[in-house]
Amino acid sequence: MSIINWKEELFPYKQATDELYIKFNSIKKEYIDLEQHSPIELVQTRVKTIGSILEKANRRDIPLSKIFENIEDIAGVRITCKFVEDIYKVVQLIRDRDGKDLVIKEEEDYINNTKSSGYRSYHITIKYEVITATGVKVIPCEIQIRTMAMNFWATIEHSLRYKYNGNMPEHLRKKLEACAEASFKLDTEMGTIREEIIETQKIIQKKDNLVYEILKNIQNLYYIGKMEEMNQFNREFIDLYQEGDIEKLYKFNNKLQVMANIYKIDHIQ
Repeated sequence: MSIINWKEELFPYKQATDELYIKFNSIKKEYIDLEQHSPIELVQTRVKTIGSILEKANRRDIPLSKIFENIEDIAGVRITCKFVEDIYKVVQLIRDRDGKDLVIKEEEDYINNTKSSGYRSYHITIKYEVITATGVKVIPCEIQIRTMAMNFWATIEHSLRYKYNGNMPEHLRKKLEACAEASFKLDTEMGTIREEIIETQKIIQKKDNLVYEILKNIQNLYYIGKMEEMNQFNREFIDLYQEGDIEKLYKFNNKLQVMANIYKIDHIQ
């Protein structure tokens, strides 16, 4: 039996998760920069540990020589969303990339087809190509898409299942099932006010972007030595920020832009 060079074998899996992490976060950033609601709240990645891989291989009676052919979730990406509706938007975003920079192999909807344990999530198994120093590798990767509530429940359930080695007491299992239903009810109720929440988040994001622009413009005055103007604008900005009127902040920023044009400092970063 040949010895597995784990470091060499697992490196492409880490490269795949690193690249996918960047891609999904870039999608999130694009939504935010365009002041739109991002269906992606959080992106996490992991590569299974050697112990976890061996444990799964043993549980499924997979020989060492077939591990990398038969275990398709060594590389994993978890995308957390605010709302159930966002999950299916992310699913569509991934489908739109099918045949371009990834290939979808399988989809499993555990939201509409909940597991008996109460587990809910949407799984997509993909094939992702990476270019390594030794050549091109096609890496299988499991993408899990779930809400924050689903993720909280799944994390707790996983920990308890690990503690009891898969033999969870019946009373605890029933409590977890009840918690899963309560968690999904919360997701459902939050979905009923989704549009209002999104609109509020857009306002907050616009204000954050505006504040950043204002502070940058004030800083530009500092760069050219306009200390008196900068101090004056700082005081005015603090008063307006505390007042919280976004229209007044827009007018204030326009005034700063006029100052920038007068001193020709719009090119300063």
